[in-house]
Amino acid sequence: MQLLGLTKQYGAFRAVDDVFIDIAAGEFVTLLGPSGSGKTTVLMMIAGLTVPSSGAIAIGGRDVTHLRPQHRNLGVVFQSYALFPHLTVAENIAFPLRMRRKPEAEIHRKVAEVLDLVRLPNIAARAPRELSGGQQQRVAVARALVFDPPVLLLDEPLSALDKKLREHMQLEIRELHRNLGITIVNVTHDQSEALIMSDRVVVMRDGRVVQCGSPSDLYERPQCSFVADFLGTSNFLRGELREDAAGWRLVTAGGAHCRVPDVAPRCSGRARLMLRPERIALNAATFTRERFPGRIERIAYTGDLLRYRVALNEKDLIEVTLQNKPGHVPQASAGDEVTVGWNLEDVRVFVEPAADE
Repeated sequence: MQLLGLTKQYGAFRAVDDVFIDIAAGEFVTLLGPSGSGKTTVLMMIAGLTVPSSGAIAIGGRDVTHLRPQHRNLGVVFQSYALFPHLTVAENIAFPLRMRRKPEAEIHRKVAEVLDLVRLPNIAARAPRELSGGQQQRVAVARALVFDPPVLLLDEPLSALDKKLREHMQLEIRELHRNLGITIVNVTHDQSEALIMSDRVVVMRDGRVVQCGSPSDLYERPQCSFVADFLGTSNFLRGELREDAAGWRLVTAGGAHCRVPDVAPRCSGRARLMLRPERIALNAATFTRERFPGRIERIAYTGDLLRYRVALNEKDLIEVTLQNKPGHVPQASAGDEVTVGWNLEDVRVFVEPAADE
């Protein structure tokens, strides 16, 4: 699938602005971004439910930009599932096949196959109201797959589920994708969902693609502070990039002098140093030059994790996240003086634009 300069304009407002994305056959791609980033509008244009202002959409080498939705042969799962309440599960799943005037024998066979595929072989006669949220979600997926579409579009299909069920269904859909090898385009604002389920993630902001890459690429090597801040949790220390006899460093608002890695920008001016909380050590003896004294201001217990808020000085605060396992968590309390440290390769630096830009 190719999105070629896809743009959608509503009056003077550009909801989607010149989007180019190549999606390989069998790839699971997630469009990720905050509300208003344009991700759902892109999905609706692929589905044929929204007409692009300009640009083109090609699926399997065929230009489908101006084809009606029913002629694109795409499977779509909406956030609300959109199951017909007056039809049974089997009738809901069979609906796309009946619209295509398939023989009844083929319909019964295909319905049974996809119910087995989504692990719901014994609920064909039930009504949607008799199903749990997770079961309804699987039925919606089965209905979207029953006619063997080349592409499956998912519009935040897990957002209505509780946390534990949502996490379970993320793995279920990922396994389903691996078994079928179908191309999937997913839309979500949930960062963990994007990381778990996707081969590739497209981060959008204000209608544009900000960065595109594998989950590990985006998390480990964000190209801008927006991606670093939006994807996962980050610490940012603001300050000035300066050069001295020992090399380049960032001098923070609170006066801390932090070395920057060789790959960081080498230019004086305002910048932000980024560190992931899980990459910072607390009272560890294994760090050498990247060590700073601090004071614990707060400790948050979340069960599997402990989150420490540490003040390096009056202006610089960072969060340190440690796994809650024996021997890994130091004996420390709020108000204690501690030492924090990190490896230089875990530091990212983003130059801030000038005030007049």
